[in-house]
Amino acid sequence: MGCVCSGTMSADVLEKTNQHPCYSADAHHKYARMHLPVAPRCNIQCNYCNRKFDCVNESRPGVTSEVLTPDFARDKFIWVKEEIENLSVVGIAGPGDALADWPLTKKTIENIKAVNPDIIFCLSTNGLLLPQYAHEIVALGIKHVTVTVNTLDPVIGAKIYKFVTYQGKRYEGVQAAELLLVNQLAGIEYLVKHGILVKINIVMIKGINDSHIPAVVKKVKELGVFVTNIMPLIPASGSAFEHLPQTSMKELNALRDVCQLDIQQMRHCQQCRADAIGLLGQDRSQEFRMCNRITESMVPKTETSKVYQIAVTSKHGKLVDQHFGHATQLLIYQGDGKEFELRETRTVNQYCAGMTECDTGEDCGRDKILEALQDCNAVLTMRIGYHAKEQLGKKGIYISEYCDTVETGLRYTATQIEELSRRQAL
Repeated sequence: MGCVCSGTMSADVLEKTNQHPCYSADAHHKYARMHLPVAPRCNIQCNYCNRKFDCVNESRPGVTSEVLTPDFARDKFIWVKEEIENLSVVGIAGPGDALADWPLTKKTIENIKAVNPDIIFCLSTNGLLLPQYAHEIVALGIKHVTVTVNTLDPVIGAKIYKFVTYQGKRYEGVQAAELLLVNQLAGIEYLVKHGILVKINIVMIKGINDSHIPAVVKKVKELGVFVTNIMPLIPASGSAFEHLPQTSMKELNALRDVCQLDIQQMRHCQQCRADAIGLLGQDRSQEFRMCNRITESMVPKTETSKVYQIAVTSKHGKLVDQHFGHATQLLIYQGDGKEFELRETRTVNQYCAGMTECDTGEDCGRDKILEALQDCNAVLTMRIGYHAKEQLGKKGIYISEYCDTVETGLRYTATQIEELSRRQAL
């Protein structure tokens, strides 16, 4: 796929698309993109996905080293734009689903549009909530949306998706897959009719949906989709599909060649991290982590006599490298925002027992864990499930999701608490 053809596309959209590295193969050598990880929640559990793992050397969807607030996302955009002049696109691809945390996603886009109205925005979503938010996407002026559609057959979908959470109810099996599909197709049709360029991602899973993918491509073509991106399965550690074979490039390209007869195929996808920055294939996300941005002026002033007590989840006390739900001890630090001292270690039971249970509302003695944090201002952790985050938030405990040293993480958390306090006072 080279430069896009204009068709009925407006000159403005055509220009933006030719600067979008995921929509134009020519653009990915010239223009940089950045993904802002502001949407941690997800409303479906795909059997190929595990978002509770992060490695600086791993590049795949759902992986991030930090989760940002909309305000910190704006600050990060300004920083990156100053350093990377050819930055053309800001994308929101999680690390959960962009629409599952729509208020955060929307606020992030509004913040960045306020400082740079010419930047190109795009979203990636599983499509479950597209019927609910498609009109707001159009109103925001977003012109590029990616939807992951892996099957049109609910029986196949039941093998791919463990569950779907929709309007407060959990669905499983064929019922879940059917609900997801109906919403995906309705949302895609709405977006296309309102001038949005839609790209469809399809994960090729051998023995499950591979022979069905041409049918998916034909259907989305009927809906007016711009391009499809067939991606190889990455058997993520800890996922239900971790033992399945990874799709070979030979098999992948053979299927792309078949589907190319119906619609143009994206062949340069890098299956990027949720915090990817730079040219495709040249990720600079670790260079632009917010912990590297902390300056003396950002550290809370000691003359306020503010004392922070922060609980940290860490495997060995050096790095913030543990999921909150997996911690059996909490390191309690106290300090003024600049200097911190380890005051005690508290032993707790694990908040969650498995990969998906962290996001459920089931009570397994979790109240005792929450009580152990009553005297803390914040929890500093690599990752945390939605339920735990919600319960701690109700108790006024700030959550900082971060992946670096404990020392810089503590200072980073203090800056976020101070910034939140300042904004609430306005």
